[in-house]
Amino acid sequence: MILICFGTRPEHIKIQPLLNKMDGQLPFKTLFTGQHVDLVDASVDHVLNIPNNGNRMDDTIQACLRAPDHVFDSITHVLVQGDTASAFGMALAGFHRQKTIVHLEAGLRTYDLTQPYPEEGYRQAISRLASIHLCPTELNAQNLRNEQVQGDVLVVGNTVLDHLTGIAPKDGNTVLITMHRRENHSHMAEWFTTINSIANAHPNLLFEFPIHPNPNVSKHRDRLTHVNVINPVDYDTMIHKIANCKLIISDSGGIQEEASFLNKKVIVCRQKTERIESLNTHSFLCPTPGELPQLFASVLNAPTVNAPCPYGDGHAAQTITAYFNAHL
Repeated sequence: MILICFGTRPEHIKIQPLLNKMDGQLPFKTLFTGQHVDLVDASVDHVLNIPNNGNRMDDTIQACLRAPDHVFDSITHVLVQGDTASAFGMALAGFHRQKTIVHLEAGLRTYDLTQPYPEEGYRQAISRLASIHLCPTELNAQNLRNEQVQGDVLVVGNTVLDHLTGIAPKDGNTVLITMHRRENHSHMAEWFTTINSIANAHPNLLFEFPIHPNPNVSKHRDRLTHVNVINPVDYDTMIHKIANCKLIISDSGGIQEEASFLNKKVIVCRQKTERIESLNTHSFLCPTPGELPQLFASVLNAPTVNAPCPYGDGHAAQTITAYFNAHL
């Protein structure tokens, strides 16, 4: 039996297609670590209790390592998704109990432990513990082969794209903005000021920002006088906004995948990205706020992208379930 673990909203979104496809075909249980406290799912089999000792990363991993033994009864495989504290914590907890670790979204790399922090460290560590590596792209798989990881390395696509099949994107008039990454917190004021200046210079476009609730982000919202700042939106609403926007300014990882699948251009406000497959087609790296105005003008005026999505075809869950049926 497989124990499928998650702790954050993006993790929950990315495992949902797999849960749907495996239902009735394979035995599994689910575990929610509680990392994102407002994420509640009544159908989860196990919920952990994260203490509050002042360091959220330490506390999350501590809760995973102290998961009750009965959680692992009849479990042969522990599946974790991505690169969060929850993913690393549950991979380590499963490893300590000699379970087979399955890593969904394996092999993404910048090879810089500070970019992104702490995710790069977590995903490299999980790769040393896992025996089944489910990679979105061939480049991700090659990273793992170069690292000489143990076990099966499979290219399956990214499960987040399974949500997007059947959506017909349109070319709208909105510049969609998201910004939240930890490594941008010390520069957030400069990013916001630059984005506001660009919005002021383009009154023909609607700049819209579903702002992240992290106080290191939201405390700067008053700088966005020419941007429509709105409260966070649910996933379906965000996908609708991506599918119907003009282009995107973001420091998100997942949006690079979704934008590529929906044939949208995204300016990536980061020094490095682990999703390099779509660079200079759908995504354009912007390391500093000072480079944003010129890059924005270039991307805005560039022709519409007509390139295939490198992150999968929207049928990853089907591919993974077929593998499980054949091998587990």
